[in-house]
Amino acid sequence: MRLLLEALFLKYHYDFRNYAMASIRRRLKQARQNLGFASFSALQESLLHDPDMVATLLRYLTVQVSEMFRDPSYFKAIREKVVPHLRTYPSLKVWIAGCSTGEELYSFAILFREEGLEDRTIFYATDINQEALQTAEAGIYPLDRLQHFTECHRQSGGKSSLSDYYQAAYGRASFDKSLRRNVVFSDHSLVTDAVFGEMHFISCRNVMIYFDRVLQDRVITLFRDSLVRKGFLGLGSRETIRFSENASAFHEFVRDEKIYQRRVD
Repeated sequence: MRLLLEALFLKYHYDFRNYAMASIRRRLKQARQNLGFASFSALQESLLHDPDMVATLLRYLTVQVSEMFRDPSYFKAIREKVVPHLRTYPSLKVWIAGCSTGEELYSFAILFREEGLEDRTIFYATDINQEALQTAEAGIYPLDRLQHFTECHRQSGGKSSLSDYYQAAYGRASFDKSLRRNVVFSDHSLVTDAVFGEMHFISCRNVMIYFDRVLQDRVITLFRDSLVRKGFLGLGSRETIRFSENASAFHEFVRDEKIYQRRVD
C-alpha cells in the first residue's frame, strides 16, 4: 500500500503519505475491491500506466462529504462574533481550504452577502480534486438536499430565505451565479503547496482529521503564515491546534466552535 502511495506521489505529485493510515487503508481497500484489482500491486501497475486512473483513485482518497451551513452554530458565531471585526477592513480575503464540492463556499458567500461584506471580499476555494472543484464552480446540487440546507441556514441566523439564492428545476437547485463573481477556484494542496496569500479568514473544516500529526502541524504552519495579524482560522468540531508547535501563535476566539485568531507577533 505504501508503494502505491509513493507511486501516486512520484508520478502525479499527489501526496497521501502522511494521511492517517487507518483511513487511507480503508479507502484503498474499497478502491481495489470496487475496481476489480486482485492486489494493491495490480492497482499500482494500472496507476503507473493509465493517467485516467488518477482521477478514479482520487474519488476514493479524497472525502467529498459536505453540506451548506454545516454545524449552524459555527456560522452563527462567525456572523455574531467574527463579522464585527471583519467590518473594520476595507477589503477581505477568505480562503475555503479543502472546499470539496463547494457547499461551504456558498454558505460563506451567502453569509457575507447578508452581512454586507460580499462586495469587499475575494473568496479563494481550493481543493486537490478537480472533479470536486468543477462541481463547486457549477453550484448545482440535488434538490432533495435543500430542505436540510434551508434549516441549517435558518439556524445559523440567516437573514433571508435560502430559496432567494437558487433556482429549482428538474430535481436540481442551481445557485445564483452572482454568488461566484468574487470567487477564485484553484487547485491547491495543503500537503505540498506553499502559503496562499494574506487571508483574513481561513475555514478548513473536517480535512485535517484525515492527516497524521506531522502533516497536521505542517498545515497549521501554512495557515499561520497565510493569515494577516489578527486573522481568523476556523476548524472542524473534532479538530484542534493545541498539540501544534504553532499553538501559541493563536488564541481561542470562540472555543466551542473551534474559531481561532492569530495573535499579533
